[in-house]
Parts: sequence; structure tokens; C-alpha cells
Amino acid sequence: MSSDETPYWLLISVLFSSQPLTPSLAMTLHQTAYELHERGDAVKEVAGDMLSGKVHNLRKNVALGGIAGPAFEAEIETERGSGVVRFILTRQGLEMMRQQTATPPRPKYLN
Repeated sequence: MSSDETPYWLLISVLFSSQPLTPSLAMTLHQTAYELHERGDAVKEVAGDMLSGKVHNLRKNVALGGIAGPAFEAEIETERGSGVVRFILTRQGLEMMRQQTATPPRPKYLN
């Protein structure tokens, strides 16, 4: 299952957002946060068609009920204005991403 097919709510859990999140915005934030988490970096610029800003790795794990994972905060500018999004990468989402990178895609046709 690729990240294009995976619903974003399996990958991130939004704790707070001052902007409505579209699926493409959520996936962009997820990908950026995942890269920060895997590299151990603190901040990364994020940009898209109608998005710019920064994602900050808060470097702490948080739990909300049965959902737990590393915490992030994004300061974003969208067509609707500026906003802040606080979210966590879910453990399920982290495992799915690691499985995808561990098994490279196989060609559809072998000659």
C-alpha cells in the first residue's frame, strides 16, 4: 500500500489546527515530519502548490488515548492565510513507511 493509497488519518493524528486540513496538506505535513523524524533533524521547510512554511520536530513522544507517537508543529501559509498545526506521527504510520522503504518496488513485468 503506497502513501498515495493510505488515508492520511492512519499516518498522522492532528492535535490542533487553525487551518482546515485537506488530504494533500496532511500528506505533505506527514512526509516532511517523517523525514525529520528519520533524520533526527529539528526543522524543515515545507512547500507545495498552495503551501509554504516550516515543520518543527518537537523531539518528544506524546500519547492521546490509544494513539502515540512523535510530536510536530507546523507553521504554514496557505491560500486561506497563516496557521499552526500540531500533530503526531502515528506508530502505525511509521511502521507502514518503514516497510515501504525496506521493500523496494518490484517491476511489473520481467522480460
